[in-house]
Amino acid sequence: MIIYQKKSQTQKIFNKTKEFSYINKPILLCVIFLSFFGVLMIYSASSYSADLNYGDSFFFARKQLVGVFIGLIFLFIIYKIDFNILQKYYKLALIVSLVLLALVFVPFLSVSNYGATRWIGFGSFTIQPSELAKFGLVLFCAGYLAKKHNEMHKFKTLIPVLVAGGLMCVLIMLEPNMSITICVGATFIFLLFVAGAKIKHLLMLGIPILAIIPILLMEPYRLKRLTAFLDPWSNAQDEGFQLVQSLYSLGSGGLFGVGLFESRQKYLFLPFAESDFIFSIIGEELGLVGCLLIIAVFFVLIYYGFKVAKNASNRFGSLLASGITFVIAIQVILNIAVVTGSVPPTGLPLPFISAGGTSIVVFLSAIGVLLNIDKCSKKERLQSGFVP
Repeated sequence: MIIYQKKSQTQKIFNKTKEFSYINKPILLCVIFLSFFGVLMIYSASSYSADLNYGDSFFFARKQLVGVFIGLIFLFIIYKIDFNILQKYYKLALIVSLVLLALVFVPFLSVSNYGATRWIGFGSFTIQPSELAKFGLVLFCAGYLAKKHNEMHKFKTLIPVLVAGGLMCVLIMLEPNMSITICVGATFIFLLFVAGAKIKHLLMLGIPILAIIPILLMEPYRLKRLTAFLDPWSNAQDEGFQLVQSLYSLGSGGLFGVGLFESRQKYLFLPFAESDFIFSIIGEELGLVGCLLIIAVFFVLIYYGFKVAKNASNRFGSLLASGITFVIAIQVILNIAVVTGSVPPTGLPLPFISAGGTSIVVFLSAIGVLLNIDKCSKKERLQSGFVP
């Protein structure tokens, strides 16, 4: 009896060890490195302002570290849950996402900062619904399009996705949050393309988009941002201030940087140094070499993310992995483009690195789904006798 119990316990340990042998190590190592590197850079970028405003130089870094640990717990829990279960709840994911976005406009729940209302507050606890909504839309698109794969040649098949994505974009624009709106819009169009929508149908979507752009630019603050982007030094003390300071930060870093924790721009010269513009601080302290290293890590993560999508065991998994990876890719590209002055300034965090509790927890949870898709596809290939 004792021998049987020992064998049973040994078998359980073996099964748990085998379960984690399927984990995609490049993806896991990339997100762990980026997440803890993010905590380090958030401390460097925010220590002075945090000490000045909160009397605690570790204020933002500590909050981010808590978010990283919570996110990693969710990652490993989700890794063990079969992703196919999510397909049953793709409609619910959309409904919950839209409800959370709508709650942003409820007076006693909404939290506003810097002229934007993007958060829901419950006492001292706040969440940013748009961070959740991005992946809620990915799940909806993946679940719906996987069921309709034989009808993708019909334009009417695209309508539910267009309505869902359009409604989500409107709610996010009302916050206002132009950057996340671009991310959401690009994501559902990308998923339609990957799912097999006809090119002519996708091109038809360009007509209303082009018609909306002039209306969006009519907002005075967006016009100011556009003119600041075209020539930031013409108004370097007002609308062009942030971009000019970002370029000073990147430029002063040179090839190898001024040294870790040695940034000068973080002393209240560069606004949002710990969040949307943290890449500028990375460039200043670690130089071009440091920036290229971080870009290389993101490239590896995105490469393996799309590889997971390619090798997924079914269409739902492939679309879901594609959507998750694309969200990461588009945010990385847009964030770096903004801080380098390649596109007009807009607030968008750098995944896994920028300060933001909701963002880090949601992104790490999404990686848990991605790792599970990969695990399930590996198991299926082994069971079928296929050796890659």
